[in-house]
Amino acid sequence: MSIVLDPKKNHLLAALPESEWQRWRPQLEPVEMPLGEVLSESDRILDHVYFPLTAIVSLLYVMEDGASAEIAVVGNEGIVGVSLFMGGETTPSRAVVQSAGVGLRLKAQMMMDEFNRAGPVMHLLLRYTQALITQMVQTAACNRHHSLDQQLCRWLLLSLDRLEGSELAMTQELIANLLGVRREGVTEAVLKLQEAGLIRYARGQITVLDRPGLEQRSCECYAVVKKECDRLLPDRLAV
Repeated sequence: MSIVLDPKKNHLLAALPESEWQRWRPQLEPVEMPLGEVLSESDRILDHVYFPLTAIVSLLYVMEDGASAEIAVVGNEGIVGVSLFMGGETTPSRAVVQSAGVGLRLKAQMMMDEFNRAGPVMHLLLRYTQALITQMVQTAACNRHHSLDQQLCRWLLLSLDRLEGSELAMTQELIANLLGVRREGVTEAVLKLQEAGLIRYARGQITVLDRPGLEQRSCECYAVVKKECDRLLPDRLAV
């Protein structure tokens, strides 16, 4: 596959010390990440870990009846596949591309070898995992205690943080599936945000017109997640 990519668009890869980067670079494989592609399935051992560059991946918990809800999003700040190096090897969640783009992948065995060196890579990945856990916990609390309008604002802001620009290709049906709610509820919430002049929605395309307004309308959950990411993630910290 001929894809020209800038690996350093991923914050974790950009934070690797030079010696680690030179060792990783020949092993990173460019991959296209089309909308809807399943990168990992629940209860299956991973063959690779993924570093999104321009794509966004949803981590979904899938029920026995097929219903699902998003528990976290991963974009250019992180890695898909933390269960591999956290000792569990598998996870009950499914990783699905929610916004198409490109990324890089690394074979699972090499990732395990790098983590087990117990050096800068291990500390970098553990910091990222802490930020990811914070996002999961806050998402669970948000879905239980806050309105659908607020949940949608949080979701839009988290997605924007992982994209270049202010547009998302996303249908209301897909948003409903990700949030684990009825499509009618999402339609109503989208209309409220559009009437308030915060977004524009047309033909599966959401354009954010007023980000500060969106942040003001969101619950505290977005700010909690962002603060923890700012504190832990590598584009703000020296490795």
